[in-house]
Order: sequence, then structure tokens, then C-alpha cells
Amino acid sequence: MSRSAKSAGRLAWLDALRGFAALCVVFDHGSTLLLRPARDFLYQWLNLGQYGVFVFFLVSGYIVPASLERKGSLPAFWTSRAFRLYPMYAVAIVLATIAYETGRGTLRGAEQHPLTSVASWLLMLPNLLAGPNVPNVIWTLSYEMVFYLLLAALFSWGVHRYSGGYAVTWAAGAVALGGVLPMAALTHWARHSARGPLALNGTADALIIAGIALAVFGRRRPAARLGTALAALTALILVTVNQGSPFPWSGCVVLALMFTGTLLYRAEQGQVGAATAAGIAVAVLALTTVAGVWHGAHYGSQWQTQWASSVLLAGATFGIGMAARNRTVPRAAAWLGVISYSVYLLHPLVFDAYRSVPALHRTHTMPVQAELFAALVIVIVAASAVTYYLVEKPVQRLGRRVAARYTTGYTAVAGSVGGGAVAAAAAEAGIPPAVAAVAAGTTEPDAAGAVSGPATARSTSSSSRVAGGSGGSP
Repeated sequence: MSRSAKSAGRLAWLDALRGFAALCVVFDHGSTLLLRPARDFLYQWLNLGQYGVFVFFLVSGYIVPASLERKGSLPAFWTSRAFRLYPMYAVAIVLATIAYETGRGTLRGAEQHPLTSVASWLLMLPNLLAGPNVPNVIWTLSYEMVFYLLLAALFSWGVHRYSGGYAVTWAAGAVALGGVLPMAALTHWARHSARGPLALNGTADALIIAGIALAVFGRRRPAARLGTALAALTALILVTVNQGSPFPWSGCVVLALMFTGTLLYRAEQGQVGAATAAGIAVAVLALTTVAGVWHGAHYGSQWQTQWASSVLLAGATFGIGMAARNRTVPRAAAWLGVISYSVYLLHPLVFDAYRSVPALHRTHTMPVQAELFAALVIVIVAASAVTYYLVEKPVQRLGRRVAARYTTGYTAVAGSVGGGAVAAAAAEAGIPPAVAAVAAGTTEPDAAGAVSGPATARSTSSSSRVAGGSGGSP
């Protein structure tokens, strides 16, 4: 059976990409336990896990800004993000703790510094603070959070349409700064200071939470702008000098890919010329490829090959998906994308449990290994379906109802065509006038993202269908 990519209020092609990317990451982690010969052969050219997360980041860059702009409200945006990500995130940490207590998993050192770890998990920033990634895949959520904070600030200040410029800037930063940026500089300093890592985590949390609170609850636009700027600046400092892993240039590369996803969304909406968007996307992929190949030369030629193939194939995969977005998508592929966030969070726990049973580790033939691997994948998918229907879906439904109370911005402004009406509606909704004008259709951003000139007719069908998704992490 299949369903249209336009049905059910979702973009099925994005779901299919997420589901496929999730399976790539599952194979990456599972093949260290089973099917090792297949892994050794494939990884001569392609790091499947790295490729998968790059696809996730492109998807997140495409869909999350669409969700923010569709809502037109920072309170609605942060409400939807919290209800979308935190419940399953909390479930994963609780399950990891249970696994650790029963000898079936690991907390990666969090048990030795529980308060410090919890403070790093509070805002999903363990990879950018002094805390372990539990489960280990959580490192990608740290970059997701930085992207959300940047988006909120850009939206609040009315400069969010310059997606191509932001993508190129981050890509150029990966090339120019990737070899000199420090890793975990603040964490190393904190470990030798009197107050320790807990103070670092607490300070970062306090600054970002204060910024979000000002943005959400501030009754005047200057307060909201100040809040988003404070939170975004804190995030920028962390992603620049305090990454825990994997590489100094990772933050720049990830943000370049995410803003490229946003640029492609704008091209699909007719806000940026298709040729301009394609040219910028190619430039970003070229720059991020060069950044990894150059700065990662000490890892060897095989690593360089893996990096280049991961970046370029991720871009090609997203491009193919976007080109085929109006075709029907197999229901199973789209469904796997729907539950992919649970798949992403739970699969390391399943593999840890397998790893903790020595009897399962005796030498097996390849057919037996394939059967064991398939069985583990079935367990992962089944467990993920359970958590999706029992945890994710009900809480997402509640989150949409709560967020709807704040969803005024673009929706309220869109019907108020005419300079004075737009300005009045913008002031009431707390949106910058230039942003409101774009929403109302009275002005249109140029190829670089600047607002100028009368708008031409353009489709809004995709933005009205975007439900927010789960972002780069599946």
C-alpha cells in the first residue's frame, strides 16, 4: 500500500528519508556486534552512521523552520518542540538507568556525577556541556537545540530569511576554523576550577532558560529579542569552543547542512530561486567536504573517503527525495519515519542489552549473524512502535492543542493585506513588520533572503502540511 506524499498533513517523503536514515544508524551501531565482514567491506568507502545523521540534519533544516514560520509564534514553537522531543528523551534516559541498574547497559559515567549529568541533559546539550551522552546517540540533539535557538533569534529579529547566507557562512567557517577550534575548552577549564563542571552546566542552563523565558513571556518585542539573542549567543559560544565530539569542525558542518535544508525549503516555497538555491547547496556541500578532508587528514585516506562520501551522498539523497516529493511513498517507509525518533533513541539500549549477554557472542556463521541482526531490528522496531503509540503520539497531540493557543503570528497576519493592516496585525502578534509583510504576501524576499518588492503568487501547500517533524534526529 502507498500514500500520497501530500496526505495526512505530513510530508511522507521526509518521513521516508528519516526512516531510511534511522536504519543506516542502526546498522552502523549494530554492525560492530554482528555482520562485521559486511561492515568492514562497506566502510572502506562509506560511514553509514555518519551519512545517516547528515541526512537527518538536512531534514531538520528543511522542516523545523517551516514549523516555526507556520506557527508564527515563539511560544507555540517552543511548546511544540518540548512536547515533541522531551517525553521520549526522558523515557530513553529512564530506560538507560534501569538497564544500568540491572547490568544490561551503561550510563557512560553519569552515575559518578549525577547532578552534573542531569544539568547537561536538561536542555539536551550534553555534547556541548560537561556531561555524557546517554544514550550515546544524544549528541545530535545538542546540535538540534543550537539550531532551534538560532532560529528563534533570527525569527525574532526578522532576519530568518537569509538561509543561503547562513549556510555558506557556516560552511566557510568549517573550512577556515575547523583546524583551530578547541574541543571542550570550557569543560576542561571547569574541571580545574573551584566550582567545577556543575557550575558550567548550571550557568549555561540559566542563561538559555532565561533567554527562552524572555522570548516566550516577554510582553514587548525588545524583551523577546533580548531573550532570543541571549540564548542564541550562549549556544554559539558552546558550539564554537566546547564540543565534546566528534570533531572541532562538526558544529560548523552541522549548522551549514541544516541551513541548507532551510534554503531548499524556501526554494520549494518559491521564496528563493531554484537555480540560486541549487548553486548555494552545491557550494555548501563542496566546502563541508573540503573541511573534513583537509582537517581530518591525520585520520587517514580511508576516513577522508568516508567523510566525502557521507557528505555528498547525504546531499544527493535529500535532493533525490525532494525531486520525488510528489510521488507516492510506500506506507511502511513513511511509517518507519514516523516512529524513527523512538528507533533512534532506543536502538543503542537494545544493542547494549545484547552486548551484556555473553552467551550470544560465540562465533556464528554469517547466515546466523544475519538472522540475529534481523531479530534485533525487529525488537527495536517493535519497541519503538510501542513507545510511539503510548508516549510520543498522545503527548504530541496534547502539545498541538497547547501550542494552538499561541499560534497567532503568521496566521493572524496573513489575512491582513495592506500596509497599515499588516503593520497593525504584526504589532498585535509581536512579529517584526518585515516578517509580517512576507507572511501577508505584500513583499517577497529576494534570492539572498532580503525583503523587497511586490510578491508574486506562490504555493503555501507544503508549509501548511508541515507538522514540525522530529527534526534531524529521526
